Amino acid sequence: MTWWHAVVILLAGVWAGTINAVVGSGTLVTFPTLVALGYPPITATTSNAIGLVPGTISGAIGYRKELGGQARRLVIYGVASFLGAIGGALLLLKLPKDAFETIVPVLVGLAVVLVIVQPKVSAWVAGRDDSGAPDRNRYSVLLLVLIGLIGVYGGYFTAAQGVMLMAVMGMMLSDPLQRLNGIKNVLSAIVNVVAGAIYAVVAPVDWIVVGILAVGSTAGGILGSWIGRKLPPAALRAVIVVVGVAAVIQLVLR
Repeated sequence: MTWWHAVVILLAGVWAGTINAVVGSGTLVTFPTLVALGYPPITATTSNAIGLVPGTISGAIGYRKELGGQARRLVIYGVASFLGAIGGALLLLKLPKDAFETIVPVLVGLAVVLVIVQPKVSAWVAGRDDSGAPDRNRYSVLLLVLIGLIGVYGGYFTAAQGVMLMAVMGMMLSDPLQRLNGIKNVLSAIVNVVAGAIYAVVAPVDWIVVGILAVGSTAGGILGSWIGRKLPPAALRAVIVVVGVAAVIQLVLR
């Protein structure tokens, strides 16, 4: 690895950690970056998943005030994410390499679409009645199944799982937006930790990349949780879309 590769990966990690804490979809920065630097897609995915774990944890810690009194709900949702992440990681390991390289451009494209529509979802969520009334959907089977399926997606390919979680919870729950964002960060952290632990044992991983991403994403997670309400998400989102589209083109032409 050259020094400038290391700098690029570090900056991508900071950026991804910040975006994950604020919006989600940080993988759409780090994954294309690693692929562009010559790493195979599966190694880029596994190294990225492990390297972003500290960032998702620091981002979740940054929202601890919004998560007060939510322990029971986090445990229940967390179990669904935990089980889904195991399934997604096993899919990545069991499916043929060619299958992953065929599927991943579609997943990146889906993630880009979700990032594009995310403002409308957030606007809709923010415009709901946040009166604090009891929420009948809080522990519904459908919600838990959807969280589990998003965990499967996140365990297989992490990009935009946060956007998916915000969309699902926003449609089914009446909590304030910032509380939902805090829950999203916790669930994303669980998925990344579980998938990362599995990848670390049985998958091809570049540990130098993991270390650099870990440092960058940790700083980014702290930064994102600190100034998340002040960042211009439209600008961040625009760059994510550009990077994502470039990744799709590059992956299709490989």
